[in-house]
Amino acid sequence: MGDGTAVRLEPHEIALLGDGPRAAVTVAVVDLYLRGLVVADRPGTMRAGVADAVSAERPPSPLAQEVHACLHEPAGLRTLVKDPGVRLAVALMRIPLAEAGLLRYPLLGPTRGARRHVRELRQRHPLPAGRRGLTDHDRLLAVALHGEAAVRLLVPRFALRAGLIRRAEVGGKGLLKHSPRGTGGGGGGYFSCGGGGGGD
Repeated sequence: MGDGTAVRLEPHEIALLGDGPRAAVTVAVVDLYLRGLVVADRPGTMRAGVADAVSAERPPSPLAQEVHACLHEPAGLRTLVKDPGVRLAVALMRIPLAEAGLLRYPLLGPTRGARRHVRELRQRHPLPAGRRGLTDHDRLLAVALHGEAAVRLLVPRFALRAGLIRRAEVGGKGLLKHSPRGTGGGGGGYFSCGGGGGGD
């Protein structure tokens, strides 16, 4: 497989190669939100919505399924990234990427070919000018390639309320004094997702 660039990558895999686990989890969260499976909750947190994951046309990725299982109670992005079940899902994602030559052993950082491939994808798929006419896959690919800029453009209200972006980035530094505490997306230790003995 050489440098692995012939492999067809999913958006959460592209995000992992480009910007690491936090970016991959962000793509998984946006995927769940677009499916109606996640909603914003208390400031800086999100929780599982009432929609049924089984009814989706295409099942969410294993990473998104693990994130969804973790959100039976409100959590922020930082809590999700640190959750043992989510970390395991990210580790399992890395195995086929390493086998395809996109991650190098032993530290599993992206190879030169993988970094080049992500750069080429960013050039071929620039940040969209707006939300109209985009499929959900287009939105996820934009989030995978362009990170917070795409999140701000494509799901701004959810991203702000759920803590995927900081309020200061949207409203300017003057809002920091007047913002409620705990809006930075950490979830402030409400709970540990893996602590309840395995969600559904």
